[in-house]
Amino acid sequence: MFKRTLEKKLLQLRNQFPVLALFGPRQSGKTTLARTLFPNYRYVNLESFEEQEFAIEDPKGFLMRFREEEGIILDEIQKTPKLLSYVQLEVDQHQALGRFVITSSQNILLNQHVSQTLAGRVAITTLLPLSIEELKGACELPKIAEEAIFQGCYPRVYQHHADPIIFAESYIRTYVERDVRDVLKITSLLEFQKFMRLCAARVGQLLDFTDLSKDAGISLPTVKSWLSVLEASYIIFLLQPHHANFNKRVVKTPKLYFYDTSLVCNLLRLTNSDDVYDHYLRGGLFESMIISDFFKKCYHQGFPPNVYFWRDKLGNEVDCLLEEGSRLIPIEIKSSATVQSEMFGTLEKWCEWAGVAPGSGKIIYSGEEDQARKQGSILSWKSL
Repeated sequence: MFKRTLEKKLLQLRNQFPVLALFGPRQSGKTTLARTLFPNYRYVNLESFEEQEFAIEDPKGFLMRFREEEGIILDEIQKTPKLLSYVQLEVDQHQALGRFVITSSQNILLNQHVSQTLAGRVAITTLLPLSIEELKGACELPKIAEEAIFQGCYPRVYQHHADPIIFAESYIRTYVERDVRDVLKITSLLEFQKFMRLCAARVGQLLDFTDLSKDAGISLPTVKSWLSVLEASYIIFLLQPHHANFNKRVVKTPKLYFYDTSLVCNLLRLTNSDDVYDHYLRGGLFESMIISDFFKKCYHQGFPPNVYFWRDKLGNEVDCLLEEGSRLIPIEIKSSATVQSEMFGTLEKWCEWAGVAPGSGKIIYSGEEDQARKQGSILSWKSL
């Protein structure tokens, strides 16, 4: 059993809101977390045809069954979104805090629906796959970065020692066949799978929508629609550039990353950690693992992500900027196991342009030891 960082926040919110919403990708541990934290709550799986049919045909009667229960966990609420209006009526009538826990792995339209229907009554949280810190806490963190990239961070891979290749293949197939087909009504699932592979080949890169449209053989509006579906189902995220320009011409194009690198490895047809080490996208894969971990830290503490990158038109780039209040922390991410002094070059220039103290930058690398150098700090990926 993994100790999830989000536990603390959920228990706090239970005493503040009538409804707790737990969003996140399939298999990230939402159901396990909800049932562990609230063992006395009645659990209802809305992917069950019988429960789903009851909730759709008689939502009032469906909820009436639970009047005497301490609380209710409604799992995969996106299957019956109209039920939320009746949850609102129950909440307004009884005013009990923390009585409803709803989960969803598909927040396309649902996030907005929850926010509108349950405005002021719901605390929305996000549970992503395991963070590096959570894996360390369970003594499950792989020894080398390439193995961590290949295995990914889904709990089942570690709890049940599942084969990462089979897990990722099954995950992608299930996702495409069950979720994407339901939402997009795509007639050619193979076309969408090709699109996902093209996205994987762009991990860690500036996203050229026109180029992706051309390679995928689909229109630009379709590209944007499909990307939004991948984002809403927690497969990918687009890292936005920071707006600070320091009198430089900066890029405004986002970079594409995946929340879990095992899915990228599968889409790229990598079969082991050696393939990761030798692949030309090794740097992008390592970046994706590190930057997604920063997103996990934010979400699992109940905060919106404060993560950006910075790049000017001349190609000067800082891989990651963490925004903490008015303070910006520049971070370079290197997949190498050693750090050379020249790797601080862009960080030193950025600190000068930004007017921050020299040595404020950090480098995260695939090596083992943390170091303090005059140019800045060096952190092992295991120290996150």
